[in-house]
Amino acid sequence: MENKNRIIYLVSTGLLTALMLMSAGMYIFNYEMVRETFTTLGYPTYIIYPLALAKILGLVAIWTRKSPLLKEWAYAGFFFDFVLAAAAHISIGDGEYAPALVAIVLLVISRVYDNKAFA
Repeated sequence: MENKNRIIYLVSTGLLTALMLMSAGMYIFNYEMVRETFTTLGYPTYIIYPLALAKILGLVAIWTRKSPLLKEWAYAGFFFDFVLAAAAHISIGDGEYAPALVAIVLLVISRVYDNKAFA
């Protein structure tokens, strides 16, 4: 049973990591497109680079498991990021909320199975 839990944790966290790295990469390498999107959503553009860095650091906190407190803060930060992203896309009606919903599902699975796999 423990092996199954670890596999579920690794797959969900791996997919979440891929999604977050693609997002952070887009923030860094496609800044102009992201800036337009942030402006459309009503978010300030000065948070783009810090948010990209926070996504990468959050992944480091989750994967290294050095600090349980930092890991929990990373999960919480990701949760709020995804909920706000989904709400922003839903509020303007652009239909781009699906990645945020997928991220929420992956995040919840990762968090639940983190406890089960390493308890």
